[in-house]
Amino acid sequence: MQPQKRPARIGFLLAQLGAHAADLFTEQLREIGITSSEAGVIRILARTPGMTQRELATKSGATQSRVVVLIDGLERKGLALRTRSETDRRIQHLDLTDAGRALLPSLRRAAEAQEAALTDRLTPEQKNDLYELLSALSGGLDLDRDVHPGYRDNSRD
Repeated sequence: MQPQKRPARIGFLLAQLGAHAADLFTEQLREIGITSSEAGVIRILARTPGMTQRELATKSGATQSRVVVLIDGLERKGLALRTRSETDRRIQHLDLTDAGRALLPSLRRAAEAQEAALTDRLTPEQKNDLYELLSALSGGLDLDRDVHPGYRDNSRD
Protein backbone atom coordinates (compact mmCIF):
# COMPACT_ATOMS: atom_id res chain seq x y z
CA MET A 1 0.00 0.00 0.00
CA GLN A 2 1.33 3.41 -1.01
CA PRO A 3 1.64 6.17 1.61
CA GLN A 4 -1.03 8.81 1.26
CA LYS A 5 0.19 11.84 -0.69
CA ARG A 6 0.35 14.91 1.51
CA PRO A 7 0.49 18.53 0.40
CA ALA A 8 3.97 20.04 0.07
CA ARG A 9 3.89 22.24 3.17
CA ILE A 10 7.12 21.43 5.00
CA GLY A 11 8.68 24.79 4.17
CA PHE A 12 5.56 26.65 5.25
CA LEU A 13 5.31 24.71 8.52
CA LEU A 14 9.00 25.26 9.27
CA ALA A 15 8.62 29.00 8.59
CA GLN A 16 5.47 29.17 10.71
CA LEU A 17 7.13 27.34 13.60
CA GLY A 18 10.30 29.40 13.19
CA ALA A 19 8.37 32.65 13.50
CA HIS A 20 6.54 31.30 16.55
CA ALA A 21 9.82 30.12 18.10
CA ALA A 22 11.38 33.55 17.50
CA ASP A 23 8.40 35.25 19.16
CA LEU A 24 8.65 32.93 22.18
CA PHE A 25 12.37 33.61 22.55
CA THR A 26 11.86 37.36 22.19
CA GLU A 27 9.28 37.18 25.01
CA GLN A 28 11.72 35.32 27.24
CA LEU A 29 14.50 37.83 26.52
CA ARG A 30 12.28 40.84 27.18
CA GLU A 31 12.33 39.79 30.85
CA ILE A 32 16.16 39.81 30.75
CA GLY A 33 16.25 43.21 29.02
CA ILE A 34 17.99 42.27 25.77
CA THR A 35 16.98 41.57 22.18
CA SER A 36 17.39 38.28 20.35
CA SER A 37 20.17 39.78 18.22
CA GLU A 38 22.00 40.92 21.35
CA ALA A 39 21.57 37.44 22.83
CA GLY A 40 23.12 35.97 19.71
CA VAL A 41 26.10 38.30 19.89
CA ILE A 42 26.57 37.49 23.59
CA ARG A 43 26.60 33.76 22.78
CA ILE A 44 29.11 34.24 19.96
CA LEU A 45 31.40 36.42 22.10
CA ALA A 46 31.20 33.93 24.96
CA ARG A 47 32.50 31.23 22.61
CA THR A 48 35.10 33.44 20.89
CA PRO A 49 36.31 36.17 23.24
CA GLY A 50 38.54 38.80 21.68
CA MET A 51 37.16 38.45 18.16
CA THR A 52 37.18 41.58 16.04
CA GLN A 53 34.12 43.48 14.86
CA ARG A 54 34.90 42.30 11.32
CA GLU A 55 35.07 38.68 12.48
CA LEU A 56 31.75 39.08 14.28
CA ALA A 57 30.18 40.53 11.13
CA THR A 58 31.47 37.60 9.08
CA LYS A 59 30.39 34.99 11.64
CA SER A 60 26.93 36.47 12.10
CA GLY A 61 26.31 37.36 8.46
CA ALA A 62 25.58 40.92 9.55
CA THR A 63 26.88 44.08 7.94
CA GLN A 64 29.65 46.00 9.68
CA SER A 65 27.20 48.82 10.43
CA ARG A 66 24.76 46.36 12.04
CA VAL A 67 27.56 44.99 14.24
CA VAL A 68 28.48 48.52 15.33
CA VAL A 69 24.87 49.16 16.39
CA LEU A 70 24.67 45.85 18.28
CA ILE A 71 27.96 46.39 20.12
CA ASP A 72 27.02 50.01 20.89
CA GLY A 73 23.84 48.75 22.56
CA LEU A 74 25.66 46.03 24.49
CA GLU A 75 28.26 48.55 25.66
CA ARG A 76 25.54 50.96 26.85
CA LYS A 77 24.03 48.09 28.86
CA GLY A 78 27.44 47.24 30.31
CA LEU A 79 27.47 43.77 28.74
CA ALA A 80 30.31 44.05 26.20
CA LEU A 81 33.36 46.16 25.58
CA ARG A 82 35.63 47.09 22.73
CA THR A 83 39.39 47.15 23.10
CA ARG A 84 41.67 48.65 20.46
CA SER A 85 44.31 46.32 19.12
CA GLU A 86 47.79 47.11 20.39
CA THR A 87 49.25 46.39 16.96
CA ASP A 88 46.63 48.04 14.73
CA ARG A 89 44.55 50.86 16.21
CA ARG A 90 41.91 50.42 13.49
CA ILE A 91 40.96 47.02 14.88
CA GLN A 92 38.57 46.63 17.80
CA HIS A 93 38.51 43.41 19.81
CA LEU A 94 35.25 42.45 21.48
CA ASP A 95 34.71 40.85 24.85
CA LEU A 96 31.91 40.34 27.32
CA THR A 97 32.03 42.14 30.63
CA ASP A 98 31.43 40.24 33.85
CA ALA A 99 27.79 41.34 33.60
CA GLY A 100 27.61 39.99 30.03
CA ARG A 101 29.04 36.62 31.10
CA ALA A 102 26.64 36.57 34.05
CA LEU A 103 23.72 36.63 31.56
CA LEU A 104 24.71 33.30 29.99
CA PRO A 105 22.74 31.12 32.45
CA SER A 106 19.68 33.33 31.89
CA LEU A 107 20.04 32.90 28.13
CA ARG A 108 20.25 29.13 28.60
CA ARG A 109 17.08 29.17 30.73
CA ALA A 110 15.29 31.30 28.11
CA ALA A 111 16.26 28.83 25.37
CA GLU A 112 15.13 25.89 27.51
CA ALA A 113 11.79 27.59 28.24
CA GLN A 114 11.31 28.28 24.54
CA GLU A 115 12.09 24.67 23.64
CA ALA A 116 9.75 23.36 26.33
CA ALA A 117 6.93 25.58 25.07
CA LEU A 118 7.50 24.41 21.50
CA THR A 119 7.75 20.70 22.24
CA ASP A 120 5.54 20.12 25.27
CA ARG A 121 3.06 18.16 23.17
CA LEU A 122 5.69 15.67 21.96
CA THR A 123 6.91 12.51 23.60
CA PRO A 124 10.62 12.28 24.49
CA GLU A 125 11.10 10.00 21.46
CA GLN A 126 9.36 12.48 19.16
CA LYS A 127 11.53 15.30 20.52
CA ASN A 128 14.65 13.28 19.80
CA ASP A 129 13.42 12.36 16.29
CA LEU A 130 12.57 15.99 15.56
CA TYR A 131 16.01 17.11 16.74
CA GLU A 132 17.73 14.49 14.57
CA LEU A 133 15.69 15.43 11.49
CA LEU A 134 16.22 19.18 11.94
CA SER A 135 19.94 18.62 12.56
CA ALA A 136 20.18 16.58 9.36
CA LEU A 137 18.43 19.32 7.37
CA SER A 138 20.53 22.08 8.94
CA GLY A 139 23.80 20.19 8.49
CA GLY A 140 22.95 19.28 4.92
CA LEU A 141 22.53 22.96 4.14
CA ASP A 142 25.81 23.86 5.89
CA LEU A 143 24.02 26.18 8.30
CA ASP A 144 26.02 27.34 11.31
CA ARG A 145 24.37 25.91 14.44
CA ASP A 146 25.38 28.99 16.43
CA VAL A 147 24.18 31.73 14.08
CA HIS A 148 20.57 32.66 13.48
CA PRO A 149 19.79 34.60 10.30
CA GLY A 150 17.85 37.07 12.46
CA TYR A 151 21.17 38.50 13.68
CA ARG A 152 21.45 40.25 10.32
CA ASP A 153 18.70 42.77 10.91
CA ASN A 154 16.70 44.24 13.73
CA SER A 155 13.21 43.80 12.31
CA ARG A 156 12.32 41.28 15.05
CA ASP A 157 14.04 43.13 17.93
